[in-house]
Amino acid sequence: MAKHMTDSHRRFLQSLMCCGIIEGSKARALHRHCCEVHRVHYPHEGLDDFIRVINTHLQPMFMQIRKGMSEEDGVQYYALVNITETDVTRMASDYSDTELELFRKAMDLIVDSETGTASSTEILNLADRLQPKKMKKKETEQVLQRLVQDKWLYEKDGEYTLSTRCIMEMEPYIQNIYQDLVKVCNICRNIAIQGQMCENPECGIKMHIPCVARYFKGRTDPRCPSCNEFWPHEIPDLSCPSPQAPSPGQAMAAKENTTQDTAPSRSKRLRK
Repeated sequence: MAKHMTDSHRRFLQSLMCCGIIEGSKARALHRHCCEVHRVHYPHEGLDDFIRVINTHLQPMFMQIRKGMSEEDGVQYYALVNITETDVTRMASDYSDTELELFRKAMDLIVDSETGTASSTEILNLADRLQPKKMKKKETEQVLQRLVQDKWLYEKDGEYTLSTRCIMEMEPYIQNIYQDLVKVCNICRNIAIQGQMCENPECGIKMHIPCVARYFKGRTDPRCPSCNEFWPHEIPDLSCPSPQAPSPGQAMAAKENTTQDTAPSRSKRLRK
């Protein structure tokens, strides 16, 4: 029998709805905050069980809180996703047909590239070939900014790639549309857009950069986990943490405190 949703579960879900996706550290801080506010037992390692209760009650609404990993640095994330619609058309409430076409073509460039990225120049050059109408370069830049802001794309130094949220929410769509291009990471078994590939033509496995770093850590003679050929790529070092945003758990709590006396805000949901 499914456990009942408590006010602590509902507060956690409402906060996640506001942002769509949060880092694992923020999710753990939010879990603790919700339990403390509603004076219920806080199990230190119980976040996944806590979320499992929420997911049981979200199932009739075809929603789910899903756990995933950033291809960039291996950071864990939790996202609220729609598990029924797997097409880009779910974004139609927020984007026009032409803007969706730009996103599709940007995805084509990213997935088809060796690096899992597409430059701003490559994407801007698509503006003249969009349907049902062309888009000016300035408009294209603004749409790209929105896609980054809405966490569908990630941009760094003028290079765009699919965001963690996009991969988590659109994984079935990506696997279906790009089944001949997308590989599964040999280590974590999730789809890998960015990563390193074995250069043995009879092997060709792919691994996420963070998975490569973890798998080969401390090995002086790195070899492919599948064919045992020498791994020719540079082994990344992810041991140095990236700069952290100040007090993520406190920031979430502070945000809640500013809105606790108002009607719950509703996130932009991606739907048809």
